[in-house]
Amino acid sequence: MTNPPRSTGPQLGGVHLGTGPDLGLTDDDRRAGLRRMRILALALLVLAAVIFVLTVDRDGAWAYVHATAEAAMVGAIADWFAVTALFRHPLGLPIPHTAIIPTRKGALARSLQAFVTDNFLSEAVIRQRLADAAVSRRAGSWLTEERHSTRVVDELAVLLRSGLRRIHDDEMAAVIESELIPRLIDEPLSEISGRLLGDVVAEGAHHGLVDLGLVEAHRWLSSNTDRVAAVLSTRAPWWTPQWLDQKVTDRLQLEALAWIADIRDDPNHEARRAFDDLLRQLSSDLQNDPATMERAERLKQRVLGQPQVVVTAVSLWGALRRALLETLEDPQSSLRARGIVHLQALGKRIVDDHDFSTRIDGYVAEAAVYFVQRYGAEITTVITDTIDRWDGKEAADRIELHVGRDLQFIRINGTLVGGLAGLILYSLSTLL
Repeated sequence: MTNPPRSTGPQLGGVHLGTGPDLGLTDDDRRAGLRRMRILALALLVLAAVIFVLTVDRDGAWAYVHATAEAAMVGAIADWFAVTALFRHPLGLPIPHTAIIPTRKGALARSLQAFVTDNFLSEAVIRQRLADAAVSRRAGSWLTEERHSTRVVDELAVLLRSGLRRIHDDEMAAVIESELIPRLIDEPLSEISGRLLGDVVAEGAHHGLVDLGLVEAHRWLSSNTDRVAAVLSTRAPWWTPQWLDQKVTDRLQLEALAWIADIRDDPNHEARRAFDDLLRQLSSDLQNDPATMERAERLKQRVLGQPQVVVTAVSLWGALRRALLETLEDPQSSLRARGIVHLQALGKRIVDDHDFSTRIDGYVAEAAVYFVQRYGAEITTVITDTIDRWDGKEAADRIELHVGRDLQFIRINGTLVGGLAGLILYSLSTLL
């Protein structure tokens, strides 16, 4: 089925007259519309000329018709000259102050740029427009629907996958070696490490690691009694008999295993408390004792200066990247599911919490104002740069293609208003 022709407004005899939006029109559509309007304006001029000729030397009512046609011709010709003078020299004659756009396109472009900057990219306009748009509430309502949150997560997953695949191990190694490690070496970390260690001890976050160490130590001692005995026997005096060394060694191993088991099984063991006190003291020294801080910085520099640090860091990055890629590629992954749930919760909070949505609107407005103030001039220079690249005729043709059809109304109105004015003036002159 053939789609009906698009209408942009009222019609006269099949000719579209309206000035409705033409964002969906192609250049061919605009060219055809301009041609139709030119034909209509010219037809009115020809009609006025024919009536003028046919009513020459007529008396009575025809005299009024003749005067109307004469004035309509004058109005049509005058307005044709005015419209044509914007884009070219009428009849090709180099009349002064004609072909305004081709000869003054640079000044017109700068004026248009200033107009856009002052009236569309000003801080007051941007803030008011964003306030009227209620960006946060619209975004929140949109995110509360699962299909929209899912779409956002899917798009972010595609973007993150693309970015992760573009980062190669050699590039990451170069960044770590040339940027990250030198900055870590230069940055004092002892005080930060001390505060972090203090927070860990205060919250008991290290207890799991201590438990793991005790379990592994007990397992290793139980599984390597011969090796432990060999090490202990080297510390025995040369003059003691071997059977005595063996008994002492066995006893030491049993006591060590029992002591480690006691510490492992008793969360409030004195050794655990002593270890916590040691960590607290170390935390304080790392923040306040210059000697400890200096030793910590030297240790940091020696560790970070090892080539294996870069290799280890790149290996960790590779493992993390592979895990992220596998998770992002799985549509049913828990990471994606949590992302959808959190986005919906965020959308609901934006909709329900007026203060929260107001803060978001404020942040959006501040970001938009900052962007416009910093880059607005560069954005609007696109207008002048683009027009400057056109030659005079191309600029006139492009502008006429977009506004020329509407400008033909000047010719049509000039014909009609001129005829009406002529009729009124002739009638008044006759009466007087």
